[in-house]
Amino acid sequence: MKSFLLKLFTWWNSQTFGTQFWTWKYGEKVGTDEFGNTYFRTRGGKIDPTLLFQRRWVIYNGYAEASSVPPSWHGWLHHTVDVPPTEENYQPRDWQKPHRANLTGTPGAYRPSGSTLASGHRPKATGDYKAWSP
Repeated sequence: MKSFLLKLFTWWNSQTFGTQFWTWKYGEKVGTDEFGNTYFRTRGGKIDPTLLFQRRWVIYNGYAEASSVPPSWHGWLHHTVDVPPTEENYQPRDWQKPHRANLTGTPGAYRPSGSTLASGHRPKATGDYKAWSP
């Protein structure tokens, strides 16, 4: 019952009934990434007449977190590349970093040295600040 209500009332938790129905009726599975996200396109690679290009979408494994899409799939989703990573031997570039979750709002978030949240108290002013006066 809980999973039914979550699917009915929450859009951020995997997929809604509307997305599930749309995917069943018009979608074709292209592949899955290492995080369990599943990628789809319009059945047969059909071009959408209103958009004039192929629709591509992702159904997240768990919460809808856009930063959980790896670079290889990101390029395909945004029509940067035409071939999905499942149909080619994709090798990540040297400059591409592995995925790290978005930690904003959590205790693991980045806190610079001047932040009051970093050490619990604000450091003293260094004297390099001079107030503007008109």
